[in-house]
Amino acid sequence: MRSSFKCKYAGIIFIILFCTALATAQTQQRPVRASNPMLDVKPQEYLDKIKLPDGFQIELFAENVEGARSMSISPSGVLYVGTFRARGSVPGKVYAIVDRNKDFKADEVITLASDLFMPNGVAFKDGDLYIAEINRILKLENIEENLKNPPAPVVISDQYPDKVHHGWKFIRFGPDGKLYVPVGAPCNICEPEEEIFGTITRINPDGRGREIFARGIRNTVGFDWHPVTKELWFTDNGRDAWGDDRPPEELNHAPKAGLHFGFPYHYGKTLVDSSFQASMSDADFQPAALEMAAHNAALGMRFYTGKMFPASYRNKIFIAQHGSWNRSRPDGYRVVVVTLENNKAVKYDHFATGWLLGEEYWGRPVDIEVLHDGSLLVSDDFANCIYRVTYDE
Repeated sequence: MRSSFKCKYAGIIFIILFCTALATAQTQQRPVRASNPMLDVKPQEYLDKIKLPDGFQIELFAENVEGARSMSISPSGVLYVGTFRARGSVPGKVYAIVDRNKDFKADEVITLASDLFMPNGVAFKDGDLYIAEINRILKLENIEENLKNPPAPVVISDQYPDKVHHGWKFIRFGPDGKLYVPVGAPCNICEPEEEIFGTITRINPDGRGREIFARGIRNTVGFDWHPVTKELWFTDNGRDAWGDDRPPEELNHAPKAGLHFGFPYHYGKTLVDSSFQASMSDADFQPAALEMAAHNAALGMRFYTGKMFPASYRNKIFIAQHGSWNRSRPDGYRVVVVTLENNKAVKYDHFATGWLLGEEYWGRPVDIEVLHDGSLLVSDDFANCIYRVTYDE
């Protein structure tokens, strides 16, 4: 009887241990809940989850690019990638991704710089790589001649605020030859005391001549210029803790300098935040060009200028939606495409979905770049990779 009792409970213990081990193994290969992003993901195992329009395919361009965020591609085809933070850490790295044999897969991921202060933004110009930290703009000179032995960074500006809240920067050179550098609001919602906050600035390539180009911008992490009109378009993230469905995320259009896009008083096209008594008149407010779903975290964006995709995609805007973090049901985690008519944004459609499975995600799109062959690159700071989207009839 005692032997039977021991066998019975030994069997139960074995089943419990087996189920625990099985659950652990399954957890390691499952996407994560939106509230718990601490997991290593093998993106190759999930690519078949991505849904694209007919004729489009997705593959991995580069793996093991820890914390991959903003991208900039040089005329020679070297892809430069900045980082914000890895899960639970701040890597402070900038990478060069090289495809030597031109098969559209990375042959090498080279770390150009480490221990930088959240170097999200990268921009390539005239042989030099510009890097945006929180409070400084750096330059690696003649970088493509020295990928394996990068030079010491040259500081071209150290006059930006050191506030971390919305301090990470996307940077890019505009058609005017100036480097555009945003400065996010140092808060969720507030009236910043210093006029530099909540703006997009621009500086000369040597770091001098800083001016404010646009104001009333809470946090933009992506912008581009229309290939025909040369006018600036940018994404902006709305405030948190205002319910699941407000305020809308924004796509904005700045055809000239000096416009005010509403923060912290206005959002989208018509929404007013009554937490503040607006100190700006409605006449000064530039409404959003397009409203998108709240808390989707619209980040990187690019006009499509390639020739691989069908002609209907030419000059449309692709936007990476990083995904919500403070919404009761997660949303975003996708790439959308915006249609423009007569230089007006008229609608957006889902282009690539599948990083969010139910209420769990396995990837978070961050930035968009157009490769020289017309394919589309998408960075992912959660799955630590760069995807390549192609089209074939």
